[in-house]
Amino acid sequence: MKTWIRWAALSGVPTLSLRMLARHGEPLAQLLTDPDARENPYPFGARIRAEGRIVRTPYILASADHEVCRNILRDRNFGTTPPEAIDLPAPLKRLIRATDLRLASPVEPPSMLMVDPPEHTRYRKLVAGAFTPRAVGRLRDRVREVTEELLDGLAGRENADLISDFALLLPIAVISEILGIPAAKRDDMLEYGNAGSPLLDITISWPQFKSAVAALRDSQDFLVGHIARIRRTPGDDILSDLATGGELTDRELLATATLIAGAGFETTVNLLGNGIMLLRDHPDQLAALRAEPARWPGAIEEMLRYDSPVQMTTRTALRDSEIAGERIRAGETVALLLGSANRDPAAFLDPDTFDITRSNARDHLSFGSGVHSCLGASLARIEGAIALQALYDRYPDLRHTGPATRRGLVNLRGYQHIPVTTGAARHAALG
Repeated sequence: MKTWIRWAALSGVPTLSLRMLARHGEPLAQLLTDPDARENPYPFGARIRAEGRIVRTPYILASADHEVCRNILRDRNFGTTPPEAIDLPAPLKRLIRATDLRLASPVEPPSMLMVDPPEHTRYRKLVAGAFTPRAVGRLRDRVREVTEELLDGLAGRENADLISDFALLLPIAVISEILGIPAAKRDDMLEYGNAGSPLLDITISWPQFKSAVAALRDSQDFLVGHIARIRRTPGDDILSDLATGGELTDRELLATATLIAGAGFETTVNLLGNGIMLLRDHPDQLAALRAEPARWPGAIEEMLRYDSPVQMTTRTALRDSEIAGERIRAGETVALLLGSANRDPAAFLDPDTFDITRSNARDHLSFGSGVHSCLGASLARIEGAIALQALYDRYPDLRHTGPATRRGLVNLRGYQHIPVTTGAARHAALG
């Protein structure tokens, strides 16, 4: 009952209200609830941007303006929006406070995503060493090795799924090694992550919420045992360092491990899936990449810009502020529509065109900006460039054999299935 009450307060009641607003044409509510928006959110974001740089809705402010979103992300006058900070009616806020499930959720404190400095600074400093350019550079060869192994497994497949057989398996293998998680537990970690990812949506259904909470409990049980083991026998990994360093409480440690594990593959799997579909739909761009392989890093940036793996985030004003001429009072929350901001014509020429030669594609906001910018951005970029280039080099005759299906989430935008037949392999090793 406690879990159901929490879902009702966080999502059930807000979703009903949003659907009523959507029926009356409110564009943010439509973006969050309309099934068409889950297939293509960008026309909805464009409508919001056409209404103003910052738009007031009945419950929240919203922006699809690139400059506004970037500035708010970097502005210390704005902080994160944990559940208790959401601008909801007082009875719902009391229910949220009274139903803390005491789970290491990536969307609740003490997750790094949901705390501000100085707590955020302390957490980030402890894990940053695993994601420095030098540390990520050392992972490059391992990314190539895992990619090669996975491509070997696709040889001659007439019914391969580029999500479950490739895009999911690469980042989970890499992040598991970073956390010292045994290979035998990777499938479990994938299951936990897939079940928990809807928690990043506002309009999550009760079955999804119940499944996500169960997955978090299972993940927490595993991590408690895993941390106990590595405290007895530490390894050469970031979780061993955190578990033996004594600088985090047990709940902080669990929240940090859960966040790294989830974030470590969610962005990359969505980047890979979105990129594969973009190249299917734009064969001229794939041909250009085959002619000039040096363009792959730029292509990854354009994929991130054009179809962002993470579509939105929120920030709450810590004090009265003024942004783009709009007075924002302390406690008011702004929905930053990152994916739509990446299609802002004021920032990107002809933004609805997918162009791997775009000179400023890296100005996208898909990895956020400011103190909460994604720690694993460099790793995701490396994984994306190596994996996609290798896939198309190895299987030049790869053919899509059926409709790809989206995950059906609002915030984490990616694919659930991409069925293909690989055809003959060109070579057996990466160049």
